[in-house]
Amino acid sequence: MGETSPSPVRGDAGTPLRLASTPRIPVMALGMSLGLFLAITYVLCVGFDLLFPGMAMYQTWLRLLPGFTWLTWPSFFLGLVETFAYGWFVAFVFGPLFNVFANRWG
Repeated sequence: MGETSPSPVRGDAGTPLRLASTPRIPVMALGMSLGLFLAITYVLCVGFDLLFPGMAMYQTWLRLLPGFTWLTWPSFFLGLVETFAYGWFVAFVFGPLFNVFANRWG
């Protein structure tokens, strides 16, 4: 005879809020990104130096890349490997340092 309303269900009510997590940099993704960025930049700069020899910056490459000489195929590939390795070096140093300091003060 009398209608009863269903009792409210106890438990999760509403949408749970996500807790803000500390930002982290994935070192592997950072290493690949920086390595490829520097390798692509190196190839573009070598191409620019070949197209515009009067504005070439190959003297800079000679100082930054050990064993690099202008321009032979072995030297070109050595420079490509070294620029990719520089990207990984930055990632291996910067990524963990950022993650440590973000955990401590983030």
